[in-house]
Amino acid sequence: MFANGATIIQYMEQLAPKHYAVENDKIGLQLGTLNKTVSKALIALDVTDEVVEEAIAIGANLIIAHHAIIYRPLAKLDTSTPAGKLYEKLIKNDIAVYISHTNLDVAHGGVNDWLADQIGMETEGRTCLEEIHTDKLYKLVVFVPESHHEVVLEAIWRSGAGEIGNYGCCSFNSKGTGTFKPGEGTQPFIGSEGKLERVDEVRIEVIVPYSIHRKTVSAMLKVHPYEEVAYDLYPVDLKGRSFGLGRAGKLVEPATLAELALRLKESFDVPMLRVVGSADRPIRKAAVLGGSGARYVRHAIFAGADVLVTGDIDYHTAHDALAAGMTIIDAGHNIEKVMKQQVADWLNGKLKENKSESVAVASILSTEPFIFM
Repeated sequence: MFANGATIIQYMEQLAPKHYAVENDKIGLQLGTLNKTVSKALIALDVTDEVVEEAIAIGANLIIAHHAIIYRPLAKLDTSTPAGKLYEKLIKNDIAVYISHTNLDVAHGGVNDWLADQIGMETEGRTCLEEIHTDKLYKLVVFVPESHHEVVLEAIWRSGAGEIGNYGCCSFNSKGTGTFKPGEGTQPFIGSEGKLERVDEVRIEVIVPYSIHRKTVSAMLKVHPYEEVAYDLYPVDLKGRSFGLGRAGKLVEPATLAELALRLKESFDVPMLRVVGSADRPIRKAAVLGGSGARYVRHAIFAGADVLVTGDIDYHTAHDALAAGMTIIDAGHNIEKVMKQQVADWLNGKLKENKSESVAVASILSTEPFIFM
C-alpha cells in the first residue's frame, strides 16, 4: 500500500522538525496538497523546470526540496512568467512541493553533519557555529500499577525519552499506594464502581525533550492499563540539546590548505573551488556551513577553526578573512546536493519500516547554475 503524502512528511519532520528552522524561513508545503496517495517522492536541491520534468518522467507526485520556490507572498499568478509557468506545470501534473531548508541544515544528522562527514571532520567533539534552537526539557511523571511498570517504562524509553547527556534509559521509580473510587459508568482496570481502591503503584519520573513530548505521552498512554491515567508533564529549568547552523571540529586527517582543497574538490564532486589563504597553511580544525557563509567567518575564528568551508563568499569578505588570518574554501552553494541521496535513504528506511510501497528517489539532475570555463 502506498503512503499518504502527509505521512511521508511526518517521517521527514522526524528528521528535520519545522521548529528547527530560522525565523521567517520559507519551509513546509509550498504548492499542492499532501492529502493524497504518493507513490514516488523526488528529492531535489532546487525545483527547476528540468527537475519538474524529471518528476513527471518517473511518476513522482511529490517533490521534497531544500530551496524554496516561493520566497515572498504572491500578488498574482501570471503563467506567462518563468515562475508562473513552473507553478502551472506542477499544478497540472498534481505534483506537490514541500521545502525543508534551515531545519534540515540545523538537524543532527542533517545537511551540516553530512557536509562535515564529507570534509573528514571527526564526529566526536563537533560544535555548531551558531546556536539556533535549544530543546526545552520537561519532566514526565506517571503513576502505574506494579504489574505494568516495566511495560510502560519501556514504551517511554522507546519513544526517545529518558536521555541525560550521553546516558540513556534514565528514570526514577518509587513505590507507593494509589487511591481512587471508580464513578458510575466507568470500566476500571482494577476495582469496581463506587468502591474505594488502594493499589500498589510505581511513580515513574523521566526527562522528556519538548520536541518529542507528544510522541512520548502517546506511547505511554497506549500501553497504560488504566481507563484514566494520572500523569503530569511540567517544564524543568535545565538546558536540553542544542541545534544550530554550521559545524566545527577536528579533521580525522590534518592537511595543508592546498591538500584539503584538492581532497574536497573530489569529495564534493565539483569542477573547481576558490581558496583564500596560504596554500601551505596547516589545517587541523575546520568549520563547514552549507550555503552562503559570508557572515560566519567570525564564528569560525571564534570556534578555533583553521579554515571555513562554505559557498558564496564575496570579494570583500575574502579580504576581511585574509586580514583576520582566516583561510576559506569556497566550494559553491551546490555542495548542498549531498542532501538528495541522504534524505532519500532516510525516507526509504522509514517507508520500509512501515511496510509502505512508496519510494523516495534522489534527483539525478545537477541544478548548478554556473558553467565553469
